[in-house]
Amino acid sequence: MSLPAASLLHLLQLASPSLPVGAYSYSQGLEAAIESGLVKNEATAREWIIDMLHEVMARFEAPLLWRLLQAFAAHDLSTVTYWSDYFIAARDSAEFRAETIQMGYSLGKLVTELKICEPDLQQFLENRSDMPFPTALAAASIALQVPAEAALLGMLFSWAENQVLVCVKSVPLGQVSGQRLLLSLRAELETAAQHAQNLADDELSNWSPGLSLMSMQHEVQYSRLYRS
Repeated sequence: MSLPAASLLHLLQLASPSLPVGAYSYSQGLEAAIESGLVKNEATAREWIIDMLHEVMARFEAPLLWRLLQAFAAHDLSTVTYWSDYFIAARDSAEFRAETIQMGYSLGKLVTELKICEPDLQQFLENRSDMPFPTALAAASIALQVPAEAALLGMLFSWAENQVLVCVKSVPLGQVSGQRLLLSLRAELETAAQHAQNLADDELSNWSPGLSLMSMQHEVQYSRLYRS
C-alpha cells in the first residue's frame, strides 16, 4: 500500500501518542491482567496482545471502524449514528464505556476546532454529545483524506503500541524488549486488518468474558496507574 506524502503525514499524526485524546491513560484491562499474574514477561505480554488483537479488535472494533469510515466517506450520517450507538451499547464495563466516550469527545472536539470537516460532518460532530472514539477517528481520517485501509492499520498499530507501552512500564519490560515485541506484531496487525474488512455484519462479536472480568476487577483494584 503506497500512500501520498500528505496522507502518510496525516496518518502519522492520527496514530501518534502525542494525539491529545488520553489513550496513554488506559490499559483496556491489561493492568488487571498484570496485577493477577496473567501477564508477567515478554512472552505472556505477546500472548495477551495477540489474543486481544484477534479476538476483540479484529472481530469488533476494527470492522466497526471500517464501517464508520465507509459511512463518513458517503456522508451517510444515519449509518454513522447506527454504528456509533451500536459500539457504545457493546461496552461491557463502566470503564470501557467511559474510555471510549472520553477519547471520542477529546478527538471530536479537536476535529471540530480545527474545522477540517465538510459542513454537514462538522455539524454532526458538534451535535453528538456521546461520541465513541472510533466515530471520531473515522471522521478525522476522512476529513484528512487518509485512505480507509491505512486508517484501519493506523488504529490497530496505535492500539498495539499503547498495549506494549503498558507492559514496558508495568510488567515491567525493558525498552529493547518492548520494541522487539512491537516489531513481532507486524504480520499479526496486517492479518487483523484484512480480517476486519471482510466480516459481515452478523459476524461482528466482542464476546471476550475473560477481558470483561479483568475490566470489572480493575474497577475495584486497590492500586492502579491506568483508568481502565
